[in-house]
Amino acid sequence: MEGGCLVKGSIDINVDLGEGFGRYRLGEDEALLPWVTSANIACGYHAGDPQVMGRAVALAKRHKVAVGAHPGLPDLLGFGRREMRVSASDVYHMTVYQVGALLAFTRAHQVRLHHVKPHGALYNMAEREPALAEALAQAVVDVDPTLVLYALAGGLLAKAGREQGLVVAEEVFADRTYQADGKLTPRTNPQAVITDPAEAVAQVLTMIKEGVVETLDGGKHPIQADTVCLHGDHPHAPALAQALRRRLQAEGITVRPVGKGR
Repeated sequence: MEGGCLVKGSIDINVDLGEGFGRYRLGEDEALLPWVTSANIACGYHAGDPQVMGRAVALAKRHKVAVGAHPGLPDLLGFGRREMRVSASDVYHMTVYQVGALLAFTRAHQVRLHHVKPHGALYNMAEREPALAEALAQAVVDVDPTLVLYALAGGLLAKAGREQGLVVAEEVFADRTYQADGKLTPRTNPQAVITDPAEAVAQVLTMIKEGVVETLDGGKHPIQADTVCLHGDHPHAPALAQALRRRLQAEGITVRPVGKGR
């Protein structure tokens, strides 16, 4: 698979991490890390600050979890989930800035920066606007072309990353529902988030074993699963992470970071 990174019979579990800010904490980072294999650490725009970023990198290192940068839009109040009018140049420079910041922390903690995964509205905007997808991919290449790009399975960002020579991890979601076109259901829809851990685990298994995802309209859409995302701010995130990891292992599916064992 050109630009691909999936080891047959394996899957990566990634989680968004370090999404507190100042006095405010969000998510249960320490409870999540034993069950995942890679972490996307907020870089200060949608969440995170220098103290939070440093702690998150140290925690990921302690748990031997692959560390990735999680750049988003500059919107602390809206947690990066509100769309903004930004140009391709804006997206390029914001991404370079944020990835570079986390890269400094990984070097300080003597761990390798493994991947980049855009956050929230930035992630979704890149799936509709090719220029933004290209700017994101170019920013990753220019910071470090050996970084893995995590992108929506079958989407524009994955295509842009491959065209620029990056290794791309096709990402699927445990706790989100899908539309008929393979895109995520917008969060404005009350059915966008899956709150039942058993339902989320079942969705992941279908995607891995059958190569399809069941959509809200009752259909099935083909999908490639290299890495599965869990949202750290999900109310049942630790329980979901534990249930998913144990079920995958029970099914004989190896759980490891993208690119390991190649």
